[in-house]
Amino acid sequence: MNKLFYGDNLEVLRAEIADESVDLIYLDPPFNSNANYNVLFKSKSGEGADAQITAFEDTWHWNDKAEDAFDQVMRSGLSGASELLRAMRGFLGENDMMAYLAMMAIRLIELHRVLKPTGSLYLHCDPTASHYLKLLLDGVFGADKFRSEIIWKRTSAHANSTRNFAGVHDVVLLYSKSLKSTHNESFTAYSEDYIKEHFVHVDDNGRRFRRSDLRNPGVRPNLRYDYTASNGVTYKPHPNGWAVSREVMEKLDREGRLFFPRKEDSRLRKKIFLDESPGVPATDVWDDLPPIHASAAERLGYPTQKPLALLNRIIAASSNEGDVVLDPFCGCGTAVHAAQKLGRPWIGIDVTHLAIHLIEKRLNDAFPGIQYEVHGTPRDLASAQDLARRDKHQFELWALAQVDAVPWKGGRKGADTGIDGIIYFKPDGKRTEKAIVEVKGGGTGVKDIGRLAQVMERENAEMAVLVTAEMPTSAMVKDAAAVGRFEDEWGRTYPKLQILTLAEMFQGKKPDIPFVDPSSIKRAKREDETAGKQGSLL
Repeated sequence: MNKLFYGDNLEVLRAEIADESVDLIYLDPPFNSNANYNVLFKSKSGEGADAQITAFEDTWHWNDKAEDAFDQVMRSGLSGASELLRAMRGFLGENDMMAYLAMMAIRLIELHRVLKPTGSLYLHCDPTASHYLKLLLDGVFGADKFRSEIIWKRTSAHANSTRNFAGVHDVVLLYSKSLKSTHNESFTAYSEDYIKEHFVHVDDNGRRFRRSDLRNPGVRPNLRYDYTASNGVTYKPHPNGWAVSREVMEKLDREGRLFFPRKEDSRLRKKIFLDESPGVPATDVWDDLPPIHASAAERLGYPTQKPLALLNRIIAASSNEGDVVLDPFCGCGTAVHAAQKLGRPWIGIDVTHLAIHLIEKRLNDAFPGIQYEVHGTPRDLASAQDLARRDKHQFELWALAQVDAVPWKGGRKGADTGIDGIIYFKPDGKRTEKAIVEVKGGGTGVKDIGRLAQVMERENAEMAVLVTAEMPTSAMVKDAAAVGRFEDEWGRTYPKLQILTLAEMFQGKKPDIPFVDPSSIKRAKREDETAGKQGSLL
């Protein structure tokens, strides 16, 4: 069942996901306040070599695509969603926010279709659009299916507090398909102050506990009995009766779970041990899940990456082992990572090849031997050549991902500068150098070798790689060799200008470059053997 799809999630949902086949949906769509949906790559090169891939460059403006999305909602047959979106357009006009809402509305309709009657949807957003999205969700799911508005404290930074109250939270809207949705109670850890105030007793084994009343809250004549405890003292029940039967009372006594008062006329009580207590029932304000700081072990360099603890809580609370989890904007793959760890089959969708490549790497690092399918990305030479013909830009981004290159200038479409990407490397393990990467999906010739050599000189690059869909001519190979060789600090040499064909890439060949900078290609932490289990709801 585990599947990754490259493509527009609206098209994938319609073509690949059946009605009422998904138990839980989590979506973290690009926020309108930060409209570019990015994958961030970093290098410690000292020259600020940050690059971003913009996947929704024109989604946030009212244009033909926005008009088409709006019309699709009007034709959907969902009168609630249609009327709400039409009213929003009358209020907002044809602006960027309206384009965002039209794009989201038609996708929410499809997500509602694929959700099981017992399923739930979590929509992660920020306060700039949460109120509009909540109205859309009311229109699609029904206002009575609203469950919670969760406030997640995502940061403690206060850099924007000089002109306003500092924004430190995101909003997560929870809706269910029906009134029979799955819900497993969640708990948060006790604070130290709470433990000191309530778990004030320690038994002979050093276990901390609190006392709990054994009085029945109602009147239960059948539970009125005198109980002679293991300490030899006979205790009288409350007039209502005991909270447990005699058999249960005897079992508590045998297990050392009864608290004997010093005064014989005091009430017998039950011990509640701290190490067996689940914690405090979770509220709709989540301030106990730390954000991903710059030094966090799970940080992959993705700007909107969410902590695994957040997704663990969501998935554990609203699904059970074996339930299907869907993330239609899966970005760097935190939701599918958490689903895999908790034993849930999953489906992930993203619109960039680089995101799919990042997720594949993350899953393979964290779960060696994991089984999943990838749809929509080239898996053989023929499909790569087909992508090169259909979409030159996406072909370039896919090819760059295969050689661990950082896309040049964020991968944005623009004038051809002879550079498609950069591979940063450390020849001595410390100093960072760069290799220029150019991708050619069509015909190539000797002129491309000469041009790439000139780009190397212009950019002060020590090495370069030409990725080509076609086999190089003998003249190209000769001219590439004539560029010379790069020698590292240990006397090892490498071709300065290398040619790598698609056929060689599918045979597992990589550019011959020393010590590729790992800071731009971080590894996910390998999960332990408990992966796939329910885990704690703390």
